[in-house]
Amino acid sequence: MRTITVVGASLAGLSTVRALRAQGHDGEIVVVGEERHTPYDRPPLSKGFLKGDIDADALALGDADEYEALQVEWMLGERAVRLDPADRSVTLSGGRRLRTDAVVVATGASPRLLPGMDGLAGVHTLRTLDDARALRAELLDGLPRVVVIGAGFIGAEVASTAHRLGLHVTVVEAVDVPLERQLGREMGLVCSSLHSDHGVRLLRGTGVAGLVGEDRVTGVRLADGRVLPADIVVVGVGVRPATDWLAGSGVQVDDGVVCDVGGASTVPGVVAVGDVARCPNPFTGRHARIEHWTSATEQAKTAARTLLTGESAPGRVTAPYFWSDQYQVRIQVAGHVAPGDRPELVEGNLDSRTFTAVYLRDGNPAAVLSLNQPKVFNRLRRTLTPAAAAVVS
Repeated sequence: MRTITVVGASLAGLSTVRALRAQGHDGEIVVVGEERHTPYDRPPLSKGFLKGDIDADALALGDADEYEALQVEWMLGERAVRLDPADRSVTLSGGRRLRTDAVVVATGASPRLLPGMDGLAGVHTLRTLDDARALRAELLDGLPRVVVIGAGFIGAEVASTAHRLGLHVTVVEAVDVPLERQLGREMGLVCSSLHSDHGVRLLRGTGVAGLVGEDRVTGVRLADGRVLPADIVVVGVGVRPATDWLAGSGVQVDDGVVCDVGGASTVPGVVAVGDVARCPNPFTGRHARIEHWTSATEQAKTAARTLLTGESAPGRVTAPYFWSDQYQVRIQVAGHVAPGDRPELVEGNLDSRTFTAVYLRDGNPAAVLSLNQPKVFNRLRRTLTPAAAAVVS
């Protein structure tokens, strides 16, 4: 295996390059990236970068010295449009065809859009550095009325940042309890109440019928007919894995690239990592995409080992972990919250928004949630119990 092509200049893609070199691969590595930027850190895009506290240089995940040591050929501003395993090639949007011995799919995901968004000024999604630059420019211009559609973690972080900039913010969420899928009903209500704690209007159980405006957005029309005036609209209604370019390749796709525990796809010599990979998780016992920073780095090490050994490598049995910063509150979650899991408060109190809760499943700790208690959180995350070895869909 002389040439490995990594499609996706992302955290997951860069982490795989690092792992390949660390594990002894001395052949050629080509990284194809649709964006023109070398890999950067995405979590600050909705927080410090969006607020204007840090610049793009602070987001860089590597530097020139490291990239020289890694001996990577970068092909940035190029989009992969086709994978042909029989021909051992990746075709780019400009028509160039790259011959390769193996492929790492690290293309991530793209934001879901609402009808009528295209071409309407003032309407934004937030996934890339360019997205964040465009949104930041308008927020810092002081346009006063911001409507965020979607109260997931990204939407909540954008709302928090816009509020700290002194703007009037309304958050619209279609489900009755924001974050219920991730945190359960009780804790979903507690965490989503951070909006109202800080004077941000949250409309729950409210669908969006469409956007109002001709050249530029002027409002959001709700399903009940009301219109919310808006100078800026941010749409955060989830993502879809970037797998269209794999059509016809033989790689099985079902809400992401379907992989085994080692990251191997259904086509030999093709592995997937990061947000695009739908793999069995050794801790949760679920076959799912896990869109977390730490998961991307762990998957990369496993997938690199799978490629270099030719056998599916076992993944580490570690609890999935993610965090979110909202209204100067650090939310940390480890493990997996399943329907029926019961949160038990073990430290602090809910009213203060400083507490830690452990979710019990059959009497065992399956997940832990903490608000502003990092030391307690780090201690309790080590006590979490993995699910049964059998992987369920």
